[in-house]
Amino acid sequence: MWRILPSLILLCGATNAAELFHDDFSYYPPGWLSTPVGTLNPAIQEYHYLAHRGVPLGPWANAIAHLDAWVVSDEDGKPYLEQQLTRSARQFANPILITGDPEWGDYSVQVRVRPLALDDLAGVVFRYHTNRHYYLFALTGGNTAALRLHLPIETGLRVPAWKNLAEAPFSYDTRRYYALKVENEGPRIRAYVDGKLVIEASDSELPQGKAGVTAVAPARFQDFRVETFERTRQLIAGRIRRREEELARLRADNPRPVMWRRFRTPGFGAGRNVRFGDLDGDGIADMLIAQNIPRVNGDGFDQISCLTAVRLDGAVLWQSGRPDSRNGLLTNDTPFQIHDIDGDGRNEVVLVRDFKLEVLDGRTGRLKQWTWMPKAPPVAEHPYELVSGDSIAFLNLSGDRRRHEILVKDRYTHFWIFNNKLEQLWEGSGQTGHYPYPFESGGYDLLAMGYALWDHTGRQLWSHDREVRDHADGVMMGNLSGDPKAEPRVYASGSDEGFLMFDRGGHLLKHVRVGHNQSPCVGKFRTDVAGLQYMSVNFWKNPGIVTLFDWDGNILAQEEPIHTGSVMLPVNWRGDGQEFVLLSGNTEEGGMIDGHLRRVVMFPHDGHPDLAANVLNLTGDARDEIVLWDQERVWIYTQDRPFRGARIYAPVRNPDYNESNYRTNVSLPGWQDVTIK
Repeated sequence: MWRILPSLILLCGATNAAELFHDDFSYYPPGWLSTPVGTLNPAIQEYHYLAHRGVPLGPWANAIAHLDAWVVSDEDGKPYLEQQLTRSARQFANPILITGDPEWGDYSVQVRVRPLALDDLAGVVFRYHTNRHYYLFALTGGNTAALRLHLPIETGLRVPAWKNLAEAPFSYDTRRYYALKVENEGPRIRAYVDGKLVIEASDSELPQGKAGVTAVAPARFQDFRVETFERTRQLIAGRIRRREEELARLRADNPRPVMWRRFRTPGFGAGRNVRFGDLDGDGIADMLIAQNIPRVNGDGFDQISCLTAVRLDGAVLWQSGRPDSRNGLLTNDTPFQIHDIDGDGRNEVVLVRDFKLEVLDGRTGRLKQWTWMPKAPPVAEHPYELVSGDSIAFLNLSGDRRRHEILVKDRYTHFWIFNNKLEQLWEGSGQTGHYPYPFESGGYDLLAMGYALWDHTGRQLWSHDREVRDHADGVMMGNLSGDPKAEPRVYASGSDEGFLMFDRGGHLLKHVRVGHNQSPCVGKFRTDVAGLQYMSVNFWKNPGIVTLFDWDGNILAQEEPIHTGSVMLPVNWRGDGQEFVLLSGNTEEGGMIDGHLRRVVMFPHDGHPDLAANVLNLTGDARDEIVLWDQERVWIYTQDRPFRGARIYAPVRNPDYNESNYRTNVSLPGWQDVTIK
């Protein structure tokens, strides 16, 4: 079993040594540590929160959360932890199971490892900062012991960046366990196998960090242990205590979340497949929940099966389709939005369903008009004659700033433009990515789509679709510099291509390969830095790494506050111009982070749902509320105290009618005078 105290310290005072952590893995049940969630599409964790994928991990974390890599069983009556995946199943990722605290330093880590194959490495990680930035001591290739540093920035697409610190010849086989041990003291590193010193090196890039195990080929681990000296234990405990005291002060300075409303969604609930907008005309936002049925290949051709319109007091306004709780989760976008498409002052629901582009009355759900979708293009996967639709956005391509033109795209190569009479105007193609971003210029919208820019006539102004090899997960265009005379730029989170920035003419200004970059958001997260900041999170291959860029594409901060994805939503929680970013509603791993990537607002332990989240201004004072939900419940949180001040921050956000699980959530500066009642 594992042994750990709340402070992550267990003292062995008799020897003047301190055991930080010990685990023999007997705590876990035999079998996959990710059953039953391992049977789902791993993308479920991109923008839904799951505490684990089947088995609570206790003090451990699966650093590569989308991989179902870890199995527990017994060998000769002794429990072991096994990394079960081969190279072909890992999709370029290195499975890592991690434990401890970022303040751990000057410790020794040891484990017994039995490689089950000789074609790649198995060993320990230490001084772990993120799952792209850590030290490794491992057996590899059947004949080598290696000490390496994994670097956070790649120099080429999907080419891991390693610094080789030292190697030593060491022949091993797959029939027995080997005792690996690493001692850290300042920059000095000593590595042992079966008690014999095999490598000694010095490197100071990462002075401290967590510890864990990793294997790229199948391997088994037993008896993991981290130790230090009592004096060092006290220093570690002091650093942890000071950090927690600082967090407590920061949290006390911010409003606490308190429940404003809650209601149930029995049978018709869903995950993050929801739109908000005024459907019944009373001036208050309503909630439109879509269930869907996956088809063909899991998440490329989902089709909406049921729509339920609900007021925020839980009253159902209307329902279209048959609800079924099995159809609530998804790992993609679906094409539906709430918007006043005809300009009569009342919102409609615009969606693609059954290969038709439809417009429904927002108050009743009654069909108002429809047209057939276009013929599907001859792309690699072409299951239907007509386009089934992936997502919808509204644009201003006619000079009408209310954005009455409709863009419908597929996944990931084509899009079509319709007017509000559902007449097709033009179409485009390229590496479209997930979701477009319209940018007003000269009375019309420019359309940032993938790594290309289009004008309102359908002319492609420039494109990097061919040379940038992975699709854009999120894209936006704007002037984030703080200088009103500066030209706007195009920013993209380019999946495995990392972060990219182009000028208005399409020239590539920055390309930083931070890993599989997605879910970007823009806001004023640092008041001490000029302009706005761009924050994003990684998912595939290196989930949970959050990177904060300044407006010019320079990295300001990078940490791993979570081990999954997040929607990364900007939050105007204080109303004073300092914005936060919502990770999730989870009481331990969620909350809101600031521009230093510290959890500065946490949610209460009151039993609320935390599967999905959105950020909206619902109570009227310009600050945001947090909507949390799962397939059965919706809870809404507001601040525990009123705003005090003469002017309140009121940022300009993406319009609710252009909602997407993949859009770049943008929060541009704005202020309002406060009316004293």
